[in-house]
Amino acid sequence: MAGQRLSVVVTRRLPEAVETRMSELFDVELREDDRPMSRDELVDAMRRADVLVPCIADKIEGGMLGQAGERLKLIANYGAGVDHIDVSTARQRGVLVSNTPGVMTDDTADMVMALMLGVLRRVPEGMNVMQAGNWDGWAPTAFMGGRVAGKRLGILGMGRIGQAVAKRAAAFGMQVHYHNRRRLHEETEAELEATYWESLDQMIARMDVISVNCPHTPSTFHLMNARRLKLMKPEAVIVNTSRGEVIDENALTRMLRAGEIAGAGLDVFEKGREVNPRLRELPNAVLLPHMGSATREGRIEMGEKVLINIKTFADGHRPPDLVVPAML
Repeated sequence: MAGQRLSVVVTRRLPEAVETRMSELFDVELREDDRPMSRDELVDAMRRADVLVPCIADKIEGGMLGQAGERLKLIANYGAGVDHIDVSTARQRGVLVSNTPGVMTDDTADMVMALMLGVLRRVPEGMNVMQAGNWDGWAPTAFMGGRVAGKRLGILGMGRIGQAVAKRAAAFGMQVHYHNRRRLHEETEAELEATYWESLDQMIARMDVISVNCPHTPSTFHLMNARRLKLMKPEAVIVNTSRGEVIDENALTRMLRAGEIAGAGLDVFEKGREVNPRLRELPNAVLLPHMGSATREGRIEMGEKVLINIKTFADGHRPPDLVVPAML
């Protein structure tokens, strides 16, 4: 593709600085509004583009790729997760897939701590009382939550974000434990002062807080199923900023309602925007609309990675953040 001005279709509004630079480099089709594309619109976009720039809300299945035609050569995803894209089928059809890893690590780790504090210290409940004008004044037993310092944190998935969470948790005086597909190097483990558990079940049963930081893959779907959720201590809480599919949301909702788990802080949900209405009603569930990476700095950095991936591809080279099926 070297020397050609690529045709690029963007599925959602991006930060203005990213859209401007993209317009300077490529023949780009930007969105006029921020409405998600329908399935048919996505297929049509793939038919007329050399490069598609989707995000997590755009599910790109194998059948859609089969209708895309021969023009599409790169899907430059705006985001790190690619479980919404059939990467294997894309590669079989000669379509490369890139993503934007690393840039949202600190932002997401910050949100883990925010959710943890929100649940343990009952922050939303206090805000609701103040906003409703129902505060009767300070009382010795009002809004009592749990102290963060001294709690045992079990991190499920010790990649970039999991390790960033571990460092923050240690600064809060928490004891860090983790379960991972592969054990960390001894030096990294010592630096993080983290205890490794080969058995996920054994770790879960002993933790005060569980933080889900693993990707969604076939092997992690409902990794926190009803059986594992029941292993948690009744006073424990769970936080998820990764992917909603890792937790059985219905089972979690039932246990939160029954008081079998003390609380949950969720930034992602099993069925995307279709959040269980019973979950929304619970005072011990802090729910956010997938805000983990939502900082101005992070979103611009994500866009810069997309630009680098497309420009490198346009110059005839392998995109630096190429995703291959073996990575998943």
